[in-house]
Amino acid sequence: MAVVFDKPSLWQRVAPMLRGFDWLLLAAVVVLAGLGLLAMYSSGFDHGTRFVDHGRNMLIAAGIMFVVAQVPPRQLMQLAVPVYALGVALLVAVALFGISKKGAQRWINLGVVIQPSELLKIATPLMLAWWFHRREGQTRPLDFAVAFALLAVPVGLIVKQPDLGTAMLVLAAGLAVIFFAGLPWKLVLPPVLIAAVGVALILAFEPELCADGMDWVVLHEYQRQRVCTLLDPTRDPLGKGFHILQGMIAIGSGGLTGKGFMSGTQTHLEFIPERTTDFIFAAFCEEFGMAGAVLLVLGFLFLVLRGLLIAAEAPTVFARLLAAAVTMSLFTYAFVNMGMVSGILPVVGVPLPFISYGGTAMVSLGLALGILMAVARSRRLMQS
Repeated sequence: MAVVFDKPSLWQRVAPMLRGFDWLLLAAVVVLAGLGLLAMYSSGFDHGTRFVDHGRNMLIAAGIMFVVAQVPPRQLMQLAVPVYALGVALLVAVALFGISKKGAQRWINLGVVIQPSELLKIATPLMLAWWFHRREGQTRPLDFAVAFALLAVPVGLIVKQPDLGTAMLVLAAGLAVIFFAGLPWKLVLPPVLIAAVGVALILAFEPELCADGMDWVVLHEYQRQRVCTLLDPTRDPLGKGFHILQGMIAIGSGGLTGKGFMSGTQTHLEFIPERTTDFIFAAFCEEFGMAGAVLLVLGFLFLVLRGLLIAAEAPTVFARLLAAAVTMSLFTYAFVNMGMVSGILPVVGVPLPFISYGGTAMVSLGLALGILMAVARSRRLMQS
């Protein structure tokens, strides 16, 4: 007599893959993704297929998050050295024979044109977390020196392209790993104080430093212009200061509750440049006002706090440092973008996670969230 086995349902096959998921983290992701779709529909409904493409990119990011979440942190650790080495090798290749566009040499053709610096946003903290995991319990000053060297190589190569925005994000992720690895405060405070003094001097001597023909030596001319435009955007209101001024006008005109969904005049009369990418936060604030901006900020804060809690409860040094670095990278993305649009930071090409249009950025976001979810799953599965 033949034995008949019941075929498992789709849910029975998928349920084990969802075990250990951090549902609070997932809830924050769903809320922010919903706000992103809402903002993109309003800002990009008359901008070709931006809304549809944004939705597709979100689905791709969700798939990446789900797949990466299945990978235990110990397997991610095995990828640290080869992925970092590959990323640095590609950056060297870009420096030698990369593709130049608009004065920047950031891409390389490997059958398809890629931007290797995006890989280093994940590879650098991965490598540093691996390094400190190996030194667990015996960290010495020399270990921190090696970590700074490992961080300086990709950051230096990215700055040379030049791509200050991406370099800043890679630097932030790497510094987060080094800080959470136990960097002494006596080494943290001096650079912070020097930076504060530098900012104060720039503000005090702004007229002289931003005079025509002044060379800052350490920055490219276009980077100097961005800093000077930040200090006084009215210096060139129809040129270099146009982006910042229009963004500030849009945010201010939104008031407390905003002009209403799809009713933003600055947005739909195309005064806001890049309204579906870097400056979408201005369009969001114009239509949903201060109330919408506060909701968005609270969503990001909840995501960051949940990520840090996941890092604090991680079972290994590697998982803790990697989760903390990924979380602080998300914070840096959001802070820099909102600060740039609001006129408190220089204009750099940093998208707002979940909200801004962009395929590569959404893939990076999916990877980051997948890593966080993998760390959360590893702890919960160990406890079960």
